[in-house]
Amino acid sequence: MSDTTQDTAPLAGRRQWLGLAALALPTLLVAFDIGVLFLALPHLSADLGATGTQQLWITDIYGFMLAGFLITMGTLGDRIGRRKLLMIGASAFSAASLLAAFSTSPLMLIIARALLGIAAATLSPSTLALISNMFRNPKQMGTAISLWAFCNFGGAALGPVIGGVLLQHFWWGSVFLISIPVMLLLLIAGPILLPEYRDANAKRLDLVSVVLSLAAILPVIYGIKQLAAGGDSSPVGAFVAIAVGVAFGVIFTRRQLRLPNPLLDLRLFRNIRFSSSLLAMLLASGTLAGLGLLTSQFIQSVLGLEPTEAGLWQAPTGVGIAVGVLVTPVIVRRIQSRTAILGGLVLCFIGLVVLSTVTKTSSPGLVSLSVALVALGIAPMFMLGTSLVVGAAPPEKAGSAASMSETSNLLGSTLGLALLGSIGGAVYQSGMADSPVAEARQTLAEAVSAAARLPAAQAQSLLDMAHNAFTDGLNVVAVVGIVIIAVVFVLAWMTLGQKAATPSTSDDLDPVTERPEAATS
Repeated sequence: MSDTTQDTAPLAGRRQWLGLAALALPTLLVAFDIGVLFLALPHLSADLGATGTQQLWITDIYGFMLAGFLITMGTLGDRIGRRKLLMIGASAFSAASLLAAFSTSPLMLIIARALLGIAAATLSPSTLALISNMFRNPKQMGTAISLWAFCNFGGAALGPVIGGVLLQHFWWGSVFLISIPVMLLLLIAGPILLPEYRDANAKRLDLVSVVLSLAAILPVIYGIKQLAAGGDSSPVGAFVAIAVGVAFGVIFTRRQLRLPNPLLDLRLFRNIRFSSSLLAMLLASGTLAGLGLLTSQFIQSVLGLEPTEAGLWQAPTGVGIAVGVLVTPVIVRRIQSRTAILGGLVLCFIGLVVLSTVTKTSSPGLVSLSVALVALGIAPMFMLGTSLVVGAAPPEKAGSAASMSETSNLLGSTLGLALLGSIGGAVYQSGMADSPVAEARQTLAEAVSAAARLPAAQAQSLLDMAHNAFTDGLNVVAVVGIVIIAVVFVLAWMTLGQKAATPSTSDDLDPVTERPEAATS
């Protein structure tokens, strides 16, 4: 972008900044719902009798449905209007939250979480698309994206904190009810503060591509979960599911390459900066999400802290993200974006190395500090990654690129929960293979529940064994995280140019504009 464009770009006024505050509400909640179950999982598992596999589905299905429908809903927003889609999504999110809060079985909760994910998919692309239209000035755009990123990733970190307070005083369903008053506030403020944007020339939504994308993603995820769950069942079904998903993925890819207006423009991946940035964000977000799941359970179930105290010990994760996201635009005014990203990844290494050494008697402060360092170090990748993806795409495809950026982060988070959670679970089950209590061999929550019914001496012996096994799983996951971050470091070093796109340098970043043909207030 030229300096002339920067000088002539209109400045956002009070209404736009108030509108950004309104958009922060759904952004926070979408991320909040990814992490809110971390502390509630032991409580709802005991109440509903969820198995280890069901617990993973309860945790993961929200994020998978969210990631799967993001691009579809972004296209739908172009057709019917982004503000309208946002309002529809807020209403649906509230209804699904009620269903989740009063679920009476694991299956009912899984269905509710799936509906929450679909509803959230209507919210996520609308928020970033509206921000790109409301803030045309590059410097203001950088500030707006920074605040949006803070809400997007800070919400996930706040989930365990707020969830811990609620669990201390109410039942597990309360963690879902908190979203209802927030969404009602959005439904009131949205029509007043937010403009409506729709593309008058938007193309027809290709429903076949929508179905194919889901047919590609869900069987693969199911197969991975079945393999990770292990047990005595044959793995043939899991491999068949993965093969079916891959086959549909090939069909989906071929269709997108043939369509003049595809649901997902795969031609963007020919740009090495674009594709490597998406992959780096996917890997980084997956690492942070997986660590969040395991460390939250470690602090609560291994160290034995109450939900409120456990949630507070996870607050530094949110602080790390907040500091990293808000400070990054200032830092890249003085150093190159790639340098900021690489420096942040070094902090990730340090945090993961510390986490790989924790024991069942480690202090919660040590665990909290290690994850906070990981969050702080990953923040520049999250913050600049969106700008790198948008800047690497042609201006006319910037909106599609922004949707892919969100999809990458969210898919990475949910894959991290599934795969790293499964790795931790596999190590736990291996360590508990000789346990005399069969039900304690699957999950730490089941071990805690079983110990409550045993005499004191046997209960303590079982808990010691379970705590050691879970801690070993956490250590192994930290080592896996080190390997993942090493891959991200190499990607950033080799593919991100010296003059990477940043939200604070107008020469490097085109704002995420979609130049709608029709925009109305």
